[in-house]
Amino acid sequence: MSSALVNVIVMLGMLVIVPMGLRLIGDPGPVLLRHLWPLLAAPGALALWLPRGALATALATTYALATLALALHAPARYARTRSLHPAEIAVLTALVTPAVAGSALVAERAGHRLFGFDLEILALTVPHFHYAGFAAALVAGLVCRTADGPAGRFAALSVPLGTLLVLAGYFVDDWAELVGALVLTAGMWAVGLLTWRDVRTSQDGPLTRRLLAVSAAVLVATMLLALSWAVGEATGLPHPNLSWMAATHGLGNALGFALCSMLAWRRLTPHMPTPDKPRDAHSEEISA
Repeated sequence: MSSALVNVIVMLGMLVIVPMGLRLIGDPGPVLLRHLWPLLAAPGALALWLPRGALATALATTYALATLALALHAPARYARTRSLHPAEIAVLTALVTPAVAGSALVAERAGHRLFGFDLEILALTVPHFHYAGFAAALVAGLVCRTADGPAGRFAALSVPLGTLLVLAGYFVDDWAELVGALVLTAGMWAVGLLTWRDVRTSQDGPLTRRLLAVSAAVLVATMLLALSWAVGEATGLPHPNLSWMAATHGLGNALGFALCSMLAWRRLTPHMPTPDKPRDAHSEEISA
C-alpha cells in the first residue's frame, strides 16, 4: 500500500473536506471550531509524514482533540433541534465520525494496535471516516433536505447505518463488514441517483451541474470497488489489494465524490438548513 498516497488523501480530508463541510452545517454549528480548524488540522497533517513516535503522536493528538470537540457539537445540536429527521441523523453522524479517524490516527502514529487492529488497518480507518463518515453523511443529509422523499430519507439513513455497520464489522468478522458495505453502497448509490436526477437537473449553472454530475457518476465505480473488496475479504475470492483500492476507490471518492460534492454544495447553499429553519437547498446559487 502506498502510504504517501494515503497521506495525501487524508490531508485533503483534514485540511479541505472537513472545513468545507463545516461551512455547510448551519446554526447551531461549530462556528468557532470551523474558524480554528486549519490551525488544529495542520499538526495532524504533519504527523502523517513523521516517523512513528512521541512527536508524531503529540501532533496527532492535537488533531484528535479537535475531532472530539467537533463530536461534542452533535449532542448540543440535538439538544437544540430535538429532531430525528433523517437529514439531521446524517449531519449528526458527520459531526461524530471524524473522532473515530482522530483516535485511529493517534494509535497508528504511536504504533499502538488499538483494539488489536493492525497498524495498516488503523491507517486506512483515518481516510475512511473522513470520507465515508464525514463527507458521505453530510452530503446524504444535504441531498435529503433537497429531495425529501422516500429515496432521500433512505439515503440519509442508510449512509450513517452502513458506516456504523462497517465499523462494527471491524470487531466482528468480514461477513459483518460485508453487510455494512452493502448497506453503505446502497445509500451512496441513492445519494448518487438523487444528485444526478433531482439536484443536478434543477441547476442552471454549468459548473455546478458538472460538479454534481461527476460526484454522482464516480460513486458507481468507487462503491463497486468497495463491494468487490468486501466480498473478497469475506469469501476469499480474488479482489483488489489495498494499494489498488487506495489508488482507485480512495482517490476516486476523495477527488471525484467528496471534493466535487463540497464545491458544488458550497455554490448551492451557504449552510445546511436546520429543522427550525427549513430552506430549499437549491433555491439559489451563490458564488464559491
